[in-house]
Parts: sequence; C-alpha cells; structure tokens
Amino acid sequence: MSGPYVRLPALGLLPLETTTEDVKAGAAGVAVLPIGSFEQHGPFLPLMTDTVIACAIAREVAAAYPVHCLPPITVSCSHEHAAWPGTVSISAATLYAVIRDIAESLRRSGIHSLVLVNGHGGNYVLRNVVQESAGTGTRMALFPGSADWGAARERAGVQTPSASDMHAGEVETSILLHDHPELVRPGYETSDFLADDREHLLTLGLRPYTESGVVGCPSMASAEKGKELLAGLVDSFAEYFALLAPEKSPEPEKSPEPVKSPAPADSSAPANSPAAEGFSRSAQ
Repeated sequence: MSGPYVRLPALGLLPLETTTEDVKAGAAGVAVLPIGSFEQHGPFLPLMTDTVIACAIAREVAAAYPVHCLPPITVSCSHEHAAWPGTVSISAATLYAVIRDIAESLRRSGIHSLVLVNGHGGNYVLRNVVQESAGTGTRMALFPGSADWGAARERAGVQTPSASDMHAGEVETSILLHDHPELVRPGYETSDFLADDREHLLTLGLRPYTESGVVGCPSMASAEKGKELLAGLVDSFAEYFALLAPEKSPEPEKSPEPVKSPAPADSSAPANSPAAEGFSRSAQ
C-alpha cells in the first residue's frame, strides 16, 4: 500500500521569469513549444511525465540556442491510456487547432519558425500539423525525430531496444531520475515488463498488453543516462536550428494604416479648379 500523497514544490516547467523586454532583447526568430500529456506512467512515474520530459528538452535547447521557449501544452492525445485513472485527453482536432492558433499568434509578433518538442508518442496529429504548415508563413519542425532519439540512446548507452522501451521504461525513467529525481517513486527497480506484440494498440488501447501500464525496462534506468540523453538531443537540435533560424529575425506584422478621409474642398475655389476637381474624383 502506498504512503500518503506529499505535495511537491512547483516544477520549473514554465518560463516564469521571462518578460516582454526579455523577448524583445533576445529577438529570437525560432520558438520552441513543449507538448506533453497527462496520462498514466505506471505506479512510479507521475501523470505529468511526458510534459516534464518535453520541458526538460526545451529548456536544454533554449540554454544552447537563441530560441523563444514557450510554456507547455500539458494535455494531449492519450486515448490509448484511458483505462487507467487520472488520464485526460483532448481530441486530435483540438490539439491541431491550438497549435495552429499559437503559430498564427507568433507570426503576428514576428516569429515565423516553430519547433514542436513532443514528449508523447501518441500525438500522431503533430506530423500533419507540420506537414500542412508549408505555405502558411510559419516554418515548423517536429522534434525529436526517431533518428534524434536513436543517436541520443546510443550516446547514453540505453540497453532496451526502442521498440520494447515503449512506456515508463528505461528512457523516460532515466530522464526523470536526472531532471526531477524527486518525482520517481520506489518500485521502478522491479517493474520491468515487455510487450513487443502490440499490433492492435490503436484499436484496443494499451490495457490488453500491460496490467501495470509499463512497457519497457525501467530497472535499467539511471540519472547518468538521462543526462546523456538530453545532451544528445541538444546536439541533434543544431540541424533543426540551422534549417529554421532566419538570417535576420523578421519584424512583427504591422496593423494596416487607417484610411484617411479626403480633405474637404476649398469652398471658395471655382468648380473647375484643381481643388474642386480632386475632391470630385475622390468621391467617385
């Protein structure tokens, strides 16, 4: 039986100290948007795990590159985890619309590149958002990609194959052990569970494949692996930044100038004078 819940201090998930003057001085042409989830991660990791990880990646990226770090989207598409208490989801259409609205708002303020830092594998719609951004005035990218994770896993010495390390496994537990060890409860050392055959996951959800919600080997996790995973992802971000960063940050879009009413004609001018003729033409 688990002990009483202890309220923990607020995490560094929000850019609480950033002011409008900071953003103006930074003149960043690229924004990064962490996208997490609110879903079960077994008995030893919090519901906010994906959000914590996405924010950790975004924070480390922002420390290494001149980007504008946004607050996270904390609820996304977690429908495959609906069988466990605590999981909350929004529709793919809602997530799509929120991101498009954020991109439009950034564009009006002069930021025309947006990187979606995704922490949840079930957010399939993000690929479509990026795909459809072509021609909208905002260049988008989805990070980390599978190759980025692969390079980071190799650098960190992760032992569980990526197909097996699906949920609350070696990678996720390692990042939390490094970034927020206070969030990892006892039990991960004995919670390994493999379920490589998940052929009907989208139809049935995850519950038929795991009772605990864990798919992977969290017992192999370590804080050192978490540190190296994040460092590897930061290195991989260089290619994305080079692709998206403008040579010069564009100016914010300006509101159209108000239309000025034509000056009244000089009543003393003759009807065929230039002043009267100009007024007549403008009124047509």
